[in-house]
Amino acid sequence: MEFVTQINDLLKQHLGEFGPLIVVGVLGLFMILVTIPLLLNQPEDPLKKLQRSTAAPKKDKSKKDKLRTTGRNEQLQKFATFLEPQNEEELSAMQLKLRQAGYHSKDSVRFFHFAQFALGIVGILIGVMLVTVLAGDQEFDATQMAIRVLIPAAAGYFLPRYWITRRVAERKEAITSGFPDTLDLMLVCVEAGQSLDQAIVRVAGEMKVSYPDIAQEFEVVAYELKAGKDKDTVLRDFGTRCGVQDVSSFVTVMIQSATFGTSIAEALRVYADEMRDKRVMRAEEAANKLPTKMTLATMMLTVPPLLVILVGPSAKGIAEFAGGGGAPITP
Repeated sequence: MEFVTQINDLLKQHLGEFGPLIVVGVLGLFMILVTIPLLLNQPEDPLKKLQRSTAAPKKDKSKKDKLRTTGRNEQLQKFATFLEPQNEEELSAMQLKLRQAGYHSKDSVRFFHFAQFALGIVGILIGVMLVTVLAGDQEFDATQMAIRVLIPAAAGYFLPRYWITRRVAERKEAITSGFPDTLDLMLVCVEAGQSLDQAIVRVAGEMKVSYPDIAQEFEVVAYELKAGKDKDTVLRDFGTRCGVQDVSSFVTVMIQSATFGTSIAEALRVYADEMRDKRVMRAEEAANKLPTKMTLATMMLTVPPLLVILVGPSAKGIAEFAGGGGAPITP
């Protein structure tokens, strides 16, 4: 007991009143960081391995089962209940947001939550270093210590969410800017005699260099159509994944054209003209907003130097006159 008391007094002397709690927290985080890799790299159960090897000759997996299990990270599978929302609606919403950001992996949700967890721990470690190592002789009370530990932890935890939100916005902007050119190329392909499916495949291949985001989405549509999925469902999923109003309107036009038996080429021609007009209007809108945005910057950068140049000499003269007690009065 005396040894524990001496250690406790030593920690309080060097780290402050909360020194023992800080050391216990650091040791707990170290144990977590050591335990996670050990759990991820633990060997497979020999009994399960034997069961799988004996069951393999008797029963082969079908191609559909192989496609469903291919690409899944077995190490993250052990923590699926911890790294995935248990509510089906929350899981679907998170998957949709990650797909809109361009992450189509089956384990994207798990990687996202794992990144939040890992960066949160890193933020706590940074906060503890700010309180202990980098603080020097400065002492903090409980509130200041909690602020310096929790703010980096919160920043690390919400950093992946901010990154995904920014990626979604950038990708939507890229799809919106590249969609008119994509429609023009699709119109050329359809008028040349190709079907809509062939035109989608050609567009997916031709647009990879200039507009990779929209090309990736069309490539997914092409693969789903080749797999035999219903065309209406594929097009609706395409509009939902992109999250852009122009794409959703295009999907509606294509579905209605196929339903009522009208010419797809004519519908594409009309809609492509409309998309080009909208792109011109967006450019004009951005150009009209530019003077308003530059007004504030111009005032901030020009008015203060101008005031210094105009008012500075007068202010200096007044200060010198006041400091010298004024000019002497002669009779």
